[in-house]
Amino acid sequence: MITSTFDRKLARGIQRITSSALGPYQSAVIRIGFSTTYLLFLLRELPNRHEMYGPDAPWRWDMAQQLISGNRAFTTLMWSDSTVWFEAVYAVALLSAVLLMVGWHTRATSVLFMVGVLSLQNRSIFLGDGGDNVIHLMAIYLVLTRCGQVWSLDARRAARAGRAGRVSRAPGPPAGPDVDADVEGQRRSVRGDVAGPVLWVVLGLVLTVATVTDGLGGTLWLPVLFWLLWVGHGAWWVVNRRAPESEARTLLDVIANLAHNATLVVIAAEVCVIYATAGWYKIQGSRWQDGTALHYPLKLDYFTPWPGLSDILASSGVMVMLLTYGTVIVQVAFPFTLFNRRVKNVLLVAMMCEHAGIALLLGLPFFSMAMIAADSVFLPTVFLVWFGGRVTLGRELLFSRRVKVPGQRRAADDEEAPQHSDDGGHTLVG
Repeated sequence: MITSTFDRKLARGIQRITSSALGPYQSAVIRIGFSTTYLLFLLRELPNRHEMYGPDAPWRWDMAQQLISGNRAFTTLMWSDSTVWFEAVYAVALLSAVLLMVGWHTRATSVLFMVGVLSLQNRSIFLGDGGDNVIHLMAIYLVLTRCGQVWSLDARRAARAGRAGRVSRAPGPPAGPDVDADVEGQRRSVRGDVAGPVLWVVLGLVLTVATVTDGLGGTLWLPVLFWLLWVGHGAWWVVNRRAPESEARTLLDVIANLAHNATLVVIAAEVCVIYATAGWYKIQGSRWQDGTALHYPLKLDYFTPWPGLSDILASSGVMVMLLTYGTVIVQVAFPFTLFNRRVKNVLLVAMMCEHAGIALLLGLPFFSMAMIAADSVFLPTVFLVWFGGRVTLGRELLFSRRVKVPGQRRAADDEEAPQHSDDGGHTLVG
């Protein structure tokens, strides 16, 4: 009896992790958060891009080439030292961040986003901080997630195609199960998609040239990952177009779901490791032990964008002590609270507020944005659905205002109905 119960639970668990991509809202927030963070960073550094990563950088191109030949890192900026090539890579990084943020062809744009992040950061590795390291890792992880299931243009296009499939069946005989209409809608979506195949062909040509010219770095895993992604995306498109109800489609779904769910676990573990190591290292410091650690960065000109506010906080010994000890307690305790939802949510809010304070008081906005985006993997689904509903309602109220034409009949005004979005679900963008 005990064995059969265990077998049923194991079977349900396996079915759950293979039949669906868990955490769709969390992965969407991670996608939007990190792409927005890097987009704002690139825009802020747009006037300084040549000095940071380009031809005018103190860390010259030949010096970077020597370093990369030793650490075998990947960066497309080593393919050429021309200014035109640098501008092209920077533009692609900007564009990919925008497209990933709105969720347009997320499978392809997530790869381009990863290439842009790795190319710029590996070009001048001495410019980064903790936030850059988090973006570096998450850019790789996002490639393996199905982060466009909700709050994306991809989700909106799929929903419209599904509705078109249902409508197309209405005039005929009684419709079958909804899944048949969804399959028909998905087939229509694939057939009407021109950008997807064009992206696939262009990226395939670039990948071929990069492989032949040995431009994918000195490691083995990255070229293998690129080729697996490229072949997998092509197989996905062919199966969706030719046989959306076949076992091959089911197998591709299972593989994608397993990769997505495993990656979410890795992201959650990464966040726990970051906080645990930071907290335990702080415990060993004498300034953290006596409760004065926060006082010193508040007195450094480099970390005080608001000197008056920093001075007010630094002048209160009790507040400095509470924030110092509170930071250590929250970071050390958080990994142990994951099994208690209420305590976890309280500490999650505390950590996000802490990072907001770091952005305001210490002038590290992008580090804080990156950490808040990483923390969002633990946000409750109920809250995210509620938040998405409020944003959708606000958008509908904003864009459904009726514009009255002078001289128009009152009856026409009365007959005009507000135009509400029929996206289905909670779509934030598009």
